[in-house]
Amino acid sequence: MQLGAVNWFYFAAPQRFYRLAGQLLPWCFMLAGLLAVWGLYIGLWLAPTDAQQGEAYRIIFVHVPAAWMSMVVYLAMAGWAGLGLVFNSRLASMMACALAPTGALMTFLALWTGALWGKPTWGAWWVWDARLTSELVLLFLYIGFMSLHAAIDDPRRADRAAGLLALVGVVNVPIIYFSVKWWNTLHQGASVSLTKSPSMASTMLLGMLVMALACWAYCIAAALLRVRSIILEREAHTAWVQDLARSA
Repeated sequence: MQLGAVNWFYFAAPQRFYRLAGQLLPWCFMLAGLLAVWGLYIGLWLAPTDAQQGEAYRIIFVHVPAAWMSMVVYLAMAGWAGLGLVFNSRLASMMACALAPTGALMTFLALWTGALWGKPTWGAWWVWDARLTSELVLLFLYIGFMSLHAAIDDPRRADRAAGLLALVGVVNVPIIYFSVKWWNTLHQGASVSLTKSPSMASTMLLGMLVMALACWAYCIAAALLRVRSIILEREAHTAWVQDLARSA
């Protein structure tokens, strides 16, 4: 099939996307599990001990991928919310709602593991560091998005209001990323960069990248599982959902 012949809007219908998500779900969860086991094996057993931080540094194999995904998921959520606002797409708004809890989980995980890492490294569970503070703001943005959406009874009005909040909050993502360059901060700079070679052993880098892929697969799977529930809830009045309920 030629690229130009693909109907990219075919799966924009909630009914079609519901079936597609159901087919992708088991593969994404299985991939996430396999990658997580592999990544943790590399990070906890194969990677060498850090010369300065000792064994405490191994928290990066969870902390760094979670921090990456906290920002990636927010950008994806804001992107879907923007599509929902521009094209009045029901599915796009549903996807934004489905991504929010997973993004909040990744942000909380990044903050929690950061505290576990900070205690032996900095001697404190928490400091009002620029990156830590902006990451905390990101968690509040996720919570604000979900709370605002839940506070409005009409789903379409809730989609628009929460979507606007998501788009406004995008400004915080570059602040998180560039905070170590813009301000004096205790947080170390990026160990992985597109413009220079990584400042860590290849085994450490491999373990962190595998764990990042595991987080990607998990976030996709969790969002697909949640969006299926949202579709069933919002499309409960349609014939196809009623037929699905009767056949279950």
